[in-house]
Amino acid sequence: MSGRPEHQNPPEIFYNDDEAAKYASNSRMIDVQTRMAERAVELIMLPEQPCLVLDVGCGSGISGEVLTELGHQWVGTDISPSMLSCAVDRETDGDLILADMGAQMRFRPGIFDGVISISALQWLCNCDRKGHEPFARLRCFFQWLYNCMRKGARAALQFYPETAGQVEMITAAAIRCGFGGGLVVDYPHSTKSKKTFLVIYAGLSGDMPRAALPQGIQGDDDDAMGSETIAFSRRERQSRKKVKGGKSKKDAIMKKKAHQRMKGFDVRKDTKYTARPRKPKAI
Repeated sequence: MSGRPEHQNPPEIFYNDDEAAKYASNSRMIDVQTRMAERAVELIMLPEQPCLVLDVGCGSGISGEVLTELGHQWVGTDISPSMLSCAVDRETDGDLILADMGAQMRFRPGIFDGVISISALQWLCNCDRKGHEPFARLRCFFQWLYNCMRKGARAALQFYPETAGQVEMITAAAIRCGFGGGLVVDYPHSTKSKKTFLVIYAGLSGDMPRAALPQGIQGDDDDAMGSETIAFSRRERQSRKKVKGGKSKKDAIMKKKAHQRMKGFDVRKDTKYTARPRKPKAI
């Protein structure tokens, strides 16, 4: 069986009373969650005033305590009753909601000044129940998230991608729902310390920081070297230019046309417009 929690059981089952107790008592888990929450808050660049923040997948309230210590109010959502009960027992200051992040949630439009999420987003990439379709659930999540964030607000969603395909699916769903932004990877060359954050913003506003995306942490934590920040727009341009094997799309099309000519098919002549992307036709 895989060591990844999301491959063992749905989150509401995996995070039972025993797992919730670990998050309340294990000092290492608390320390890791706290540091990731502090980094997520840093990435959303909140204004220097008390803000209302949404914590998606708040669990036992560890990340919410970071928000409280910084003087912010927060609302936490989680699908695990056991984790929320643990948060209540720990007397966290946030308002807690039992909810599935992949289903429609209705908050007042533009109510949140920022959003954080720690180790929750990857759960939407699995089919835990009949009828669950990962991309559809991701789009549902990003759509309601976009609606409840104020214009120019940011979200920092830390997650553990299993494959490059998962990253592509998650970022594609965010783009479809109107978000801009990209990936910020701290310690990208470290096996232990590497952390991936999807940092996205809901539109632009006058008080939004000028820097489109923060940079990943630089340093030598464990065997870490350098940092990595990938914007959506740059990633899309690169994917359009290259196809499998490192060749350009034009090379692939030209090779295919030459192969069809050898078979005797009637193929259009090559011109300067060959393989150029075409604009969609007006309806």
